[in-house]
Amino acid sequence: MAPALTEIASGLMFPEGPVAMPDGSVLLVEIGRGTLTRIGPDGAVSYVAELGGGPNGAQIGPDGRAYICNNGGFRWTQPGDASGYRPIGQAEDYSGGRIEAVDLATGKVETLYRDCDGRRLNGPNDLVFDGLGGFYFTDLGKVRERDQDRGAVYYAKADGSLIREVVFPIFTPNGCSLSPDGGTLYVAETETARLWAFDLTGPGEIRKQPFPSPHGGRLVLGLGGYNRFDSIATDAEGNVCVATLVNGGVTIVNPADGSYRQVPMPERWVTNICFGGPDLRTAYITLSSTGRLVSMPWDTPGLGLHHLNR
Repeated sequence: MAPALTEIASGLMFPEGPVAMPDGSVLLVEIGRGTLTRIGPDGAVSYVAELGGGPNGAQIGPDGRAYICNNGGFRWTQPGDASGYRPIGQAEDYSGGRIEAVDLATGKVETLYRDCDGRRLNGPNDLVFDGLGGFYFTDLGKVRERDQDRGAVYYAKADGSLIREVVFPIFTPNGCSLSPDGGTLYVAETETARLWAFDLTGPGEIRKQPFPSPHGGRLVLGLGGYNRFDSIATDAEGNVCVATLVNGGVTIVNPADGSYRQVPMPERWVTNICFGGPDLRTAYITLSSTGRLVSMPWDTPGLGLHHLNR
């Protein structure tokens, strides 16, 4: 049985990257509209910035700006498609992957990064700040009719002074989050429905696991069946909450032993979860194909985010 949900906003164009703000509003990106959008506590929709391309993930940085993973743009299903409104490949007018920062007061957009060591960013997807002046972000890459990019995970400074490749290759890396003690980076792979853990030895540095790990990560969980993993959030108890596509819901994973349970949702394209409200006990979830932001009470409080509520 699907949980009782409160619908906060509808009519959004594939919303992702929700950030529950202290004032009760929720910032999110609309990939299909190319905007950074604010949803008021009453459901009122306003636009903070026109970003273009494909804004895909958002977080608040140390300077109070919203930092955006922009994938450069998608091609979409046609109206009436049985699978719903969803991205299906690289846009014909693809504008290149980049990391952007948005002044929430003025809407001014600054592009911080478009490449790393001469290699372009292809499809930045999600990010998480470490509280040490930097952030990790995933680059899922882009999919074309006959080929697709190999993915990577990067570490970058919020002031634009440094970007470093941390993990390569990794197949369709999507959501990323940190453990409560900040010592582990979690990354979800979309197409494999795998959750990986990377042991951190310093900002942007990992202790690599040996073969057969393809990139130095520890495999926490791999699901079969019609599951695909999207964005993730860690709760205060250290569980990793994974927005799950196709078999639509939220997969709650205990990274200590790989055990999990699933909370079903009423659509297939469940893309993001974040926590807010009193004691961070409200989960905000994007149901992207139907263009909705919903909320529900959560059993455990979420983990506070650096520069926002931690």
